[in-house]
Amino acid sequence: MGTPARIASARIAVAGSIANDNLMRFPGRFADQLVADQLANVSLSFLVDDLVVRRGGIGANIAFGMGVLGCHPVLVGAVGDDFDDYRSWLERHGVDCSGVHISELKHTARFVCTTDDDMCQIAAFYAGAMSEARLIELEPIANRLSGLDLVMISPDDPQAMLQHAQECRQRGYPFAVDVSQQLATFDGAQVRELITGAEYLFTNEYEWELLLRKTGWREDDVASRVGIRVTTLGAKGALIVSPDDVPLRLPSVPETTKADPTGAGDGFRAGFLAARGHGLGLERAAQLGSLIAVQVLETVGTQEWIFDRQEALRRLRDAYGPEAADDIGAILPGAAG
Repeated sequence: MGTPARIASARIAVAGSIANDNLMRFPGRFADQLVADQLANVSLSFLVDDLVVRRGGIGANIAFGMGVLGCHPVLVGAVGDDFDDYRSWLERHGVDCSGVHISELKHTARFVCTTDDDMCQIAAFYAGAMSEARLIELEPIANRLSGLDLVMISPDDPQAMLQHAQECRQRGYPFAVDVSQQLATFDGAQVRELITGAEYLFTNEYEWELLLRKTGWREDDVASRVGIRVTTLGAKGALIVSPDDVPLRLPSVPETTKADPTGAGDGFRAGFLAARGHGLGLERAAQLGSLIAVQVLETVGTQEWIFDRQEALRRLRDAYGPEAADDIGAILPGAAG
């Protein structure tokens, strides 16, 4: 498979979970409460000192970030009839919600997550209306937009993810895959089916190793089935592997604080896809992705970060130099011309 072309004037659909997040903070370390030889009988309750209810869901987080960066993506997912306020918020930040299915029976999905002082997390996810995402067809969305340049398939109802990938292959829609949280759900055959033919494969470092173990593939097996592999490495930056080029390793934007890691990976994907959607190359895309990821990390809540053009340019210049800041600045909201 050849290296995917850059996406110009991109019409991007982001398929994935849409949820309400309940984020809590535990003032201690989970590791101090775990007894190694009693894990089979674990029974723990953590007294938290903070609770914040936020808008979230991986698909919505990515679409929100892209919308803030001026890309106007179409969000594809399923929600309950409690979505009105969330819809208004997303649309106000540049997200097209015409691809969202409203369930008549179930509530919008809910994510409940507790983070300790080490930034370790224990979480649970109630799918709710998300299970109806498998009812969504991509073709009507593509017809409404006069085509799709990319479909981002992020964690969602597992059957919906497989169906979206299959439809993309059948109808010729370029697609990207982020398995992440659903790696625990899929078996090896399902992962192999999901990612085959993807133009982009997103994982973090741990997910990449788990993906190899589950699929039984080697790195070159994956390379023969996907276009570009993007592996985020946390504070160490990101690794981009494409078929025709030397692997590209990029440092991260230095953080000023660690407020909450929830959604940082979604922020990276939003920045990366926004840059690609505006026609930038892989290096610049990863640099913008790193900037948005660190902004999410420095903020409590996955959609509470605020874009400030001048501050963004300063941080890009400090991290990657003036040429990178100029290139990325040309596609950021507020650019002249």
